[in-house]
Amino acid sequence: MKTVGTEFFCYHRDRPGSLELRNELLEEHWSYMDRYAAEMIARGPTLTSDGDTPTGSVHIADLPDPTAARTFAFGEPGYQAGVYRDVMLRRWHNTLGRTMWEFPGGDTGGNRYLMLGFGLGTGQAADLEMPPEQDELIAYGPLLSDDGATWLGTAALARAPDPDTARAVLTSDRYAGIEVHRWQFGGRS
Repeated sequence: MKTVGTEFFCYHRDRPGSLELRNELLEEHWSYMDRYAAEMIARGPTLTSDGDTPTGSVHIADLPDPTAARTFAFGEPGYQAGVYRDVMLRRWHNTLGRTMWEFPGGDTGGNRYLMLGFGLGTGQAADLEMPPEQDELIAYGPLLSDDGATWLGTAALARAPDPDTARAVLTSDRYAGIEVHRWQFGGRS
């Protein structure tokens, strides 16, 4: 994997009622993301529990600096048009050292999930080492402060049979909260 700068985790969460607008902007979204293809580590939508309706958009990218990351996150056409209710943008470290396209399990078969673990605010980092069962991890790494010095949580993408199995990738008592979202590989079909 080529490194150009610093890795960033970006999660745009959809605004309720914005699905029609999201769909109208799909080609603009993809065209925008095509400009960042070389920098992408992972990308794809989060979905409702039945896997039918998008609820957000995850992008993990290797970008030159925080200014470039903000430009990437806030210049996205859906953000500009009001599709998203909020944006989570954090420095991230690619612990696996690969992209989602290098995931040995491929892009089909089984359920996939985004897990977000939010730190307790005590400064005590959790899950810096990868879990022993790594075969189903697609992306994994710590969420960091803007300067990269403080651990704020963990973001992971994994293939798992169900949300509870996905949640177990993170050590539950080390986080203030853990979110688990259905997720799928993104990009042009």
